[in-house]
Amino acid sequence: MRSLEHRGDAARLTVETRLASELHLGESLAVNGCCLTVTGKEDYVAFDLLAETLNRTNLGALQPGSRVNLERALRADGRFGGHFVQGHIDTTANVIDADSKGTDLHLLIEIPASGAGYFIEKGSIAVNGVSLTVASLAEEHFCLWIIPHTLQETNLGDLKAGDRVNLEYDMLAKYAERQLTNRFQ
Repeated sequence: MRSLEHRGDAARLTVETRLASELHLGESLAVNGCCLTVTGKEDYVAFDLLAETLNRTNLGALQPGSRVNLERALRADGRFGGHFVQGHIDTTANVIDADSKGTDLHLLIEIPASGAGYFIEKGSIAVNGVSLTVASLAEEHFCLWIIPHTLQETNLGDLKAGDRVNLEYDMLAKYAERQLTNRFQ
């Protein structure tokens, strides 16, 4: 991350990336899992963040030099090889523990009370935009195991206890909940 310039209750985020030359103004790019619109570019990419984005994500806490996860939108003719992730952050949560176990990373992350129903063991969760499988589940936290490839290609290896991460719950679970809620009202 290059800079974060606060502008009242909004902000302008700039990110240095080799993708800058390929992106166009108005194109979407997920930053730490949050779908943002490219509003400026040179050798960097710029985004305008609204108060809603700053309040719902960890982007407002970024410091110059912070590594961020970047992901382009899936093309309609592209191969789909993971979980359904939209880039719509539901909330943030605290990392409880980040502990290396051999070449892997063991992460414990709190489960926000408002999202407890979206977690199942071996279900999916997006953390800072990285689609992952919940390895195990307790009442107040979930466990992830991060393999070396993911550690190398994302910012998950930088996490430590107390850090806040962006969470995007499984889209199918959210639709199922909405349908059941409407059906039984």
